[in-house]
This record gives sequence, C-alpha cells and structure tokens, in this order.
Amino acid sequence: MQGPVDRSRRHFMVQTGIGLLAMASMPAWLRAMEMPGIPKLTPNRASPTFKPDVEFELVAGLDSVPILPGPLTRVQRYTAKLISGPKGTLTEMPNCYLGPIIRLQKGQTVRIHFRNELMEPTITHWHGLHVPALMDGHPMYIIDPGETFVYEFEVINRSSLNIYHPHPHEMTARQVYYGLVGGLIVNDEEEAKLELPSGEYEIPIVLQDRRFNAQNQLIYGAHMHDRMMGFYGDRVLVNGRPNAEFDVASRAYRLRFLNGSNARIYKLGWSDGTPLTVIGVDGGLLESPETFPYVMLAPGERLDVWADFSGRPKGSELTMRSLPFSGVVPMMTEHRMGRGRRGGMGGRMGGMGMMGAMDLPVGSDYPLFKIRVTRETSESPMLPSRLSKIDHYTLSDVANPDKPVPIEISESPMAMLLNGRPYAFNDIQPFERIPIDTVQLLEIFHTGGHGMGHGMGGIGHGMRGRMMGMMGGGPRQEGQGMGGGMGMMFSMAHPIHLHGEPFQVISRSVSAARADAYATVKDGLISSGLKDTVLVMPGETVRLIKPFHHFKGLFMYHCHNLEHEDMGMMRDFLVE
Repeated sequence: MQGPVDRSRRHFMVQTGIGLLAMASMPAWLRAMEMPGIPKLTPNRASPTFKPDVEFELVAGLDSVPILPGPLTRVQRYTAKLISGPKGTLTEMPNCYLGPIIRLQKGQTVRIHFRNELMEPTITHWHGLHVPALMDGHPMYIIDPGETFVYEFEVINRSSLNIYHPHPHEMTARQVYYGLVGGLIVNDEEEAKLELPSGEYEIPIVLQDRRFNAQNQLIYGAHMHDRMMGFYGDRVLVNGRPNAEFDVASRAYRLRFLNGSNARIYKLGWSDGTPLTVIGVDGGLLESPETFPYVMLAPGERLDVWADFSGRPKGSELTMRSLPFSGVVPMMTEHRMGRGRRGGMGGRMGGMGMMGAMDLPVGSDYPLFKIRVTRETSESPMLPSRLSKIDHYTLSDVANPDKPVPIEISESPMAMLLNGRPYAFNDIQPFERIPIDTVQLLEIFHTGGHGMGHGMGGIGHGMRGRMMGMMGGGPRQEGQGMGGGMGMMFSMAHPIHLHGEPFQVISRSVSAARADAYATVKDGLISSGLKDTVLVMPGETVRLIKPFHHFKGLFMYHCHNLEHEDMGMMRDFLVE
C-alpha cells in the first residue's frame, strides 16, 4: 500500500470488522503464514503481443452507498472504466454497490487491468469462464494494496451469465459479503438468432442476504457457528436493494438470476403457483425450455427464466418467494431453528451467531421481490421451442468409466473437508492429477463422517472400494460405517463449484435416511444443460462428466458456501 491510511478508511476498517491486520497491509511474511509454501509472486503484466478487442480497468476499492434509509453503508465494491471496445461492455447497476455488468462476445480477446485499492490482498476469479490457469484468479496470484494484475484471455464460452468475485484464501467470504461481486454476460451468435427479451426486458436478479446494525453498517460475524453453517443474513437484498419491486409490461421478460449469497439456498417459486419456465443455467441456454414447479438456487448458481406476464391486467402483482424446504442444514440446527421460529430458542441461538438465520430461517417461506404490471401491451415475443445445441458426453467418452475421480464431502464440528484434506498449496493427490484434453467421470458424495475422509485423501480410489464393501456393496447409506453417527449429526448441503469447463450432471441418488427432506427439493434440482456449480444434498451422490481441455495448470474445486471455502473446503486439480 502506498502512503498513509486516511481516517475515513481507518473508520471503515474498524466499523466493518476487517481488522487492524488488514490495515497494516498484511506483509508478505504474514501472508506466507496463511498460505504456506507460496512465495510472493510478481503480478502479471500486459503482454506486448496480445491484441485486445476489449480493454478496461477494474478496481476493487472502498465506498459508501445508500442501501437502507438513513446513514450510508460502507462497502467494498468493484468499479470499472472502459479503455477500448464496444460502448455496451460495461453497464452500471443504478444505486447499487454491485460491480458493473460486464458484457462480452464469444471470440473477443479481453485485457483487464485489475487494481487493488482495498486495504488487504485480493484477486478476482471469473466464475464460469474457461480461461488459462494464470487468468483464473487462483489464490496464489493475490496482489497487495496498490498493485495491478493484468488479465488477458479469449472468450471461448458460449452465451451464459457468469460471476466475477474475489478469491483470496481465507478472505473470500468477507470480501464478497462486503460487496465485491458482479455479473459477466457472454453473448454469442446462436443466442442472438433467438431474439430473446433484451434491453429493459432482460432483468438481472442478484440475490444476497445481509445483516445491518442500527447505523446501517453491515454486520459480518466471526462466530464458529457462522463458520460451520455459513453466514446468514436477516433480510434479502435484490440487486443490492431491500424490498425490491419491478414494474413490467404485460409481455415476456428474461430474468437472469444469480445467487450471490455467502451460504443461503433459495427455493424459487411464484406466489400464485405459476410454474417457472427455465431456459438456461450456469453454462448457458438449455436445448429446450423446461418447466418446474420451483427451482433450487444455491450460492454460485445462475438461472435463466422466461417470465411471461401476458394477459395480466394493469395493476396486478406477483411475488417471487423462497418456498419452504428442509434438509440443507444439520438436523439438530434445523430442529433448533424451527423451535426458534416458535419463540423457544431465539435468544440462545442468537448468542451462537445464528440470529440472522433465526430472523429469516433457512428453508422458511419468505418474499424475495414483487412484480407489478404497470403497462398493458399486445406485443410479446414467443418462447422458442428450441434454444441451443449441446454436444453431450456419455460414459463411452470418459477416460475413467470404472474409476470416477472422487470428491468426498466430510463434516465435523471443527472441519469441512474435501477428500479428507484441508486446502494447502502444492498438495496434489494422485487422483487430482488430470491429463490434459481428457473427459473425466467425477463422483461427489458424503462419507457420513469426517473420520473416513483422511484415508481417502491418501489413497483415493482404493478407499472408495472398501467403503462400498463396508456398506454392503450397494448405494451408500449415510450413517453406516466409520463416523456414521457424526455424519448424520453434521451433514448438510454443499454447492460444489468446479473451475474450468462446465460439466454435465448424469445421475443423482440419495440415501433412504434422507429421502423425506430430499423430497422437499428434488423437483427443483436441474440436471440438464451445462453446470459449473452443483448443489449436493446430505446423503446424496452426484455423478458428472467434465472435460479438461485447452489449458494446463491448477484449477480449483471447492464448496461455494463461502465460509466453508475459507475454512479450507477447497482443493486443486492439476491439469497436465
């Protein structure tokens, strides 16, 4: 960091709880303690041979914005300035702390000068984009205050809504919570031919839950319970605003949903029971529209919805709600939260750091935003019967049909782990080494307790076979085998995000012990299309096919419950 820290910034750091350590700019020796074995890397610079079609500056800094009536709220936020390229590349979201919407075209070459004006290290990840490892925002590339990292890449994704957000190890959750997140839309020719609703008829919907104190400042807790469950707010903001309402005409709209919450999972459904018509997910458009009674949306997931208000009279209203469901938090916590709703345990749970969840319980029924028809029109586009072409992979395409790459979820009171190991740099296990230009079968599953996990971290596929034998050779039954009781007590839902190319979900199965809770969400889990984040429920096994093409290097996979990620529920694939 250059120069002294001014008093307003000191006040921001104290009030938001980011701490004096960050104000001291976190010297290199201390940062090395946080990520052992990582030297201080020189930030990437612009290449003289790279010719960008689009070039802009992106800054992560501090600001104060109006959110609630009264005092301004101090936030961290992204701002951007276009250097060259189409005028529509950057679109500010009005009266909002969210970063500008970045709109790119497939085939463009892009240069981004990312400057850190925070008071702590950071780096930016392009969640959903398939880019070289150097450009992916891996935590090893964090830059100090005052430094600039230059991203250069070609857009090879199909049309899709993606996310840009920080990815520094052990600081991601807090930086996202304080405002560092934005949407990145890729357009392509296939999508353009459909003439889907655009302009004022294409509405971004960024869902985030937050807590505020009496002075309108964001509260971010450090309670162990918040870390174990994930941090939950006591109100939902839509596009950075409370009590969101959208005025629409009586015609079709395209709603682009992004779950930007740290931990909260939503069950989206219209208040009058109208089904949701889904046209796209994380990795872009589906092949054809699909209809659901509701849709589950976990942190890091995106959803593209065709919402047709044709025939609704002027003055009519419709509310998008998060509908009731169960099973995503540990059974004991869910039981206590239910009692808290009835007034029995609110105080005690609040003392454990769950006050936000008690005021807006996970899995309860609450409104998200309101739609109000303010104009009648007879003009509206028709929903296309075909949307896109997806080249599907099958088991005959994978390099490992009999030995899926494991992603083992294990939980305990003190650790959330993947493959039995906390995150550490340069800790690649044999099954995490992926040959370049291969297509791999992966399997995400719960062990039923973190006692099982450590064996998996060392020997991978062999342990999988022994686990199956212990459980009778059939589908895993949560609660059997080592650590089963512990697993039943602490098991919860995890949104698992895989960096790099999107994947296909090919099967989902759940243990009998979790079938009742699973029934409250299963009809809203979308398995078609291309995904980069998948919600894995307790007792559930998800199998997927993922290509590893184009780029060698380290690509992360982790839980997108951001508190879990910061706890070390994160690993690296080495594509080589």
